[in-house]
Amino acid sequence: MPLTPDQRRRRDRVELIIRLAAPGLNLVLAAGERLSRIVDPSDRDQAASQTGGAEGRTSAGDRRGTSPR
Repeated sequence: MPLTPDQRRRRDRVELIIRLAAPGLNLVLAAGERLSRIVDPSDRDQAASQTGGAEGRTSAGDRRGTSPR
């Protein structure tokens, strides 16, 4: 079922608002991520492993697949 002209205008307005707000929301997310790393730096290893970073733990406490010391 095609959109009516009123629905199309409303959708266009909502998409415009989202496009305009996106850069500001990205800044808020970046600031929150940086703040969380400052407040609790011990979460860095966990965050890296979730994002696939090289710093993440690979298995049972090993770093980068090397054996524990």
